[in-house]
Amino acid sequence: MLKKIPGILPPELVKTMMEMGHGDEMVLADGNFPCNELGRKVIRMDGHNIPEILEAILKFFPLDTYVEKPIMLMEIVPGDDVETPIWEEYRKVIDQSEESDGVKSGFEHIERYEYYQRARKAFVIVATGEPALYANIIIKKGVVPFSGGADGDIRITTRYDESDFMRI
Repeated sequence: MLKKIPGILPPELVKTMMEMGHGDEMVLADGNFPCNELGRKVIRMDGHNIPEILEAILKFFPLDTYVEKPIMLMEIVPGDDVETPIWEEYRKVIDQSEESDGVKSGFEHIERYEYYQRARKAFVIVATGEPALYANIIIKKGVVPFSGGADGDIRITTRYDESDFMRI
């Protein structure tokens, strides 16, 4: 058991997020998205909606602050008469997270087939049970600020005793 990891997140997704590096992208896909066709790695989270997954992920997933828009949405296909209230839900989730500063410029909107190409390159696609249309969202991973010791040294330990810290 670990503390402070939201219970909604399966271990495979937590492991995958740890494996992701700066600039890697994750797709949170709605129920209509062709996940298995496009994804090199697909993690299923059926029965969960994207806003609740996004909220859990943003508790410890840094967004990329080196790009103008680290969150991407699929733009509505011209002529498709559909509303996208879920985009406002995403805005609320992000605004309430520690990552809100990195998304002040809004979301990037990408044409459908360009979005599919972007998804093909994603580190992972998370297949959800989200029923809303145009609910797919890509998030780009940022960096975790350095948190070494007060003297700038990185400390690594496999025990809990201060004497077991080693200098690198």
